[in-house]
Amino acid sequence: MTSARPRRSDATRAAILDAARERFAADGYERATIRAIAADAAIDPSMVMRYYGSKEKLFAAAAHFDLRLPDFTQLPLENIGTLLARHVLARWSGDETLFALLRAGVTNETAAGRMRSIFADQLGPQVAKVCPDPAEAPVRAGLISSQVLGLALCRFVLRLPPVAEMTDDEAVRWLGPTLQRYLVGY
Repeated sequence: MTSARPRRSDATRAAILDAARERFAADGYERATIRAIAADAAIDPSMVMRYYGSKEKLFAAAAHFDLRLPDFTQLPLENIGTLLARHVLARWSGDETLFALLRAGVTNETAAGRMRSIFADQLGPQVAKVCPDPAEAPVRAGLISSQVLGLALCRFVLRLPPVAEMTDDEAVRWLGPTLQRYLVGY
């Protein structure tokens, strides 16, 4: 009979990923070091390299981000933009992985590629389900991404006063109609 106890290596990997997410969020990709991440995880730096091989591979593993988008076909089309705006704000409030991705995506190609794949793989197929012309889905998803990432960057990372100080309802009121137009054209 095998034990259901997690293996020690699983706990080590989890500790490394937790430390990496926090360090990348706090310091950004460029300034975060393997040594600092290892110290935060209370392990030797060689263990980080053993499990992940490089800082880039560690970042890719730590930067897994699920948008947790609802099935757009299950949402009422007449207010899908508002619902998506509300979802984005709720999903991303205080998420350290998002912070790390946004900060690093501006200066690091690996992080930028990760952001592109997240939005292409998760948002693109949902947009294709509801937009009037599925051939336009990549363009529409790109425009939605520009709005959502812009809001997230200004609100959560840069903390731009007018945007950061809005209530969620105010932000949804501004963002919802734009997302609505990009999604379904009205």
